[in-house]
Amino acid sequence: MVKDLGNEAILYFSEKSVGENATAETLLDEIDAVITNNKKLQLKFEEVIVLYSNSMYSCVPSALFDETKASEYLKFNSKILSNDFIAVDPIENHDIVVVHIPYVNINNYLFEKFGSFQYYHTVSIFLKEVLNASKFDPAPKMFLNIQDQQLDVIALNNGKTQLCNSFLFKTSEDFIYYILFCFEQLKLNPDTAPVILSGMIEENDLNYEMLFTFVRNISFIEKAAGKSSKTNKEVSHRNYLLKKAR
Repeated sequence: MVKDLGNEAILYFSEKSVGENATAETLLDEIDAVITNNKKLQLKFEEVIVLYSNSMYSCVPSALFDETKASEYLKFNSKILSNDFIAVDPIENHDIVVVHIPYVNINNYLFEKFGSFQYYHTVSIFLKEVLNASKFDPAPKMFLNIQDQQLDVIALNNGKTQLCNSFLFKTSEDFIYYILFCFEQLKLNPDTAPVILSGMIEENDLNYEMLFTFVRNISFIEKAAGKSSKTNKEVSHRNYLLKKAR
């Protein structure tokens, strides 16, 4: 995505699926091919932001976080190699630190192409946005961000994080199982608790229909800040986190 920082208008957008079994090496090959074959991505940019989206992360209360032991927060839910670099995203004003594993080879490649840049985990952007939007709302609610075979779930109560987790799914049955499991564990009523959607989900697709079978209070997340260009026809919630990354 290329965006005008002055008026937030989206000037260019493209997406490509690389499959669930992509490695750091194959991802780099795909990124290099996309940039090499697209002159719009070879310009000099004022600011470059990279988002990593995977399940290799953990959310830690700031009071319990020790940067010298960052890998300890990941070892129980992610496979960590000895040469993995551990990154941290502090969620300002909310006392949360997101610990995650970026791809060093991709970071090095992008640095050579564009110079210095910022990078975050998508769940860091997700947490920041929903917490800021809900800090004066005490009602319990659940936010779902749907990506290609990945479901990110954030549950809030009294403006505080009750749950932040990601689940990999292949079918609509998997999709609803994880959501209803979260409802059960948090003792939320699927008939009344608000569920706010973002990402790759539409009212007429199978995942939405499955969700609506069991959950009644569903809406899409607020429109992303800034207006899209006339040539950009994608719905406002589909790439909400990309638009909010800054």
